[in-house]
Amino acid sequence: MKKSALQKARAAYQPKLPIVLTGAVKAVEGNPTESVADQAEIKKLFPNTYGLPELKFEKNTNPVPGAALNVGVILSGGQAPGGHNVISGLFDGIKKIHKDSRLYGFLMGPGGFVDHKYVELTSAIIDEYRNTGGFDIIGSGRTKLETKEQFDKGLEILKELKIKALVIIGGDDSNTNAAILAEYYKSINAGVQVIGCPKTIDGDLKNGLIETSFGFDTATKVYSEVIGNIQRDCNSAKKYWHFIKLMGRSASHIALECALQTQPNVCIISEEVEAKNLTLQDVVNNIADIVAARAAKGDNYGTVLIPEGLIEFIPAVKKLIAELNDFLAHNAEEFAQVENKRQYIIEHISKENAEIYASLPEGVARQLTLDRDPHGNVQVSLIETEKLLGEMVGRRLAEMKEEGKYEGKFATLYHFFGYEGRCADPSNFDADYCYALGFNAACLINAGVTGYMSSVRNLTNPSVQWVAGGIPVTMMMNMERRHGEMKPVIQKALVRLDGAPFRKFASKRDEWAINTCYMYPGPIQYFGPSEVCDQPSMTLRYEQNDK
Repeated sequence: MKKSALQKARAAYQPKLPIVLTGAVKAVEGNPTESVADQAEIKKLFPNTYGLPELKFEKNTNPVPGAALNVGVILSGGQAPGGHNVISGLFDGIKKIHKDSRLYGFLMGPGGFVDHKYVELTSAIIDEYRNTGGFDIIGSGRTKLETKEQFDKGLEILKELKIKALVIIGGDDSNTNAAILAEYYKSINAGVQVIGCPKTIDGDLKNGLIETSFGFDTATKVYSEVIGNIQRDCNSAKKYWHFIKLMGRSASHIALECALQTQPNVCIISEEVEAKNLTLQDVVNNIADIVAARAAKGDNYGTVLIPEGLIEFIPAVKKLIAELNDFLAHNAEEFAQVENKRQYIIEHISKENAEIYASLPEGVARQLTLDRDPHGNVQVSLIETEKLLGEMVGRRLAEMKEEGKYEGKFATLYHFFGYEGRCADPSNFDADYCYALGFNAACLINAGVTGYMSSVRNLTNPSVQWVAGGIPVTMMMNMERRHGEMKPVIQKALVRLDGAPFRKFASKRDEWAINTCYMYPGPIQYFGPSEVCDQPSMTLRYEQNDK
């Protein structure tokens, strides 16, 4: 494989491990845990893996020689920068336990596990992918592991390859499936451990012990570079309003982090829209007022950051989507045969939601009824919220002009930054964090536990001071409605309106709205002084300082 000059230089980068993981370790048990909500229901569903203690690794002064381990690994769900380093850390970790340990990668996600498609990951393969972006070492997929048939089929290949432990690298849904798999294998005494690793660029898989999911740092730095470039162009041409939609279906962490890095004129935080019970028109009016105020100063340009999942957080639209999800889950076949789909929906849902649905532009209404994702949710990335807002703001400004409340020009350009950030070469922070997560997962396997998520914390300190251990996945769970039924899932971590990152943003946004305070972060730096190359996200820094 031909490599660029940067790839060659990055291959030589040695990720920095927490000092505790550089020698022999022992697992120290902390307090027993319980789920974040719905404790009785979760405990009933996970009788063998509920209530386990937190684990923290400490130096072991009396190590016992380790035995060879056969381990399987799955990349599940959407790509996130650093996944290859999780695998390389896992590989190095099990080889340190015993030189004859072997690592098998299941191809194209959980589907490869069920269909027995795999490859042994040797040092030659691993070395090709160290410190690189993407998931192409073994590929990823979105097959859900949820049925006994799948679990049993997977167990066949685990037994054939003498695999003792399976590491699932994924987001909240993938780690939920990992917990269900761990519970099932424990209940039948299969002798297979299951360990999860926290991956998602959306940043919504976290708690006090999972401080951030991997990939968030790199992705937001990639998006912020491009937003900064657009703002530089904006400030040069002085004639366009750029409406920029950013990934983040279930939470606005990406939009908030990019706002802190780039200081745009407007950044909508979905969680605030929901908390204030704002309508779509309220959001539009707010943007239009800022456009008019800047125009009064002669500034007919600006930037608006929009979380991809905004439409689901507008309370009235959220109720509509919830009913649509349930309705389409139970009437999918009939709906597929109907010619006038819009009218069919209007006639079959509640009067209140039918009125909202009928008021939506044709394109948005159609997008709300498109195929659901594997979890039964509307695919909000297909809804062009940036264009919807831009067009509605244009209409509102035309009204304001007639009322004599606006003098100016309003020209729009639209962007959606999603895939651009998912497979970038990881920042030094993500390269180190991911390598540590994988190496730490090997230590959890050696400790003999199952149903745990790899946890590396204290992340705003130098990486040698990071704290390593594990938390039971059931600790992060609650019950939610999926496909019309209540299911156990990892609770999404939303932007906290009382949290330090949002408070910092809220204290500055009025100034950023009217004045041009743009920041231009530039591209990710891999080489140079630590203050340029190794800094974690601003979100993480504000959160840790607040503690």
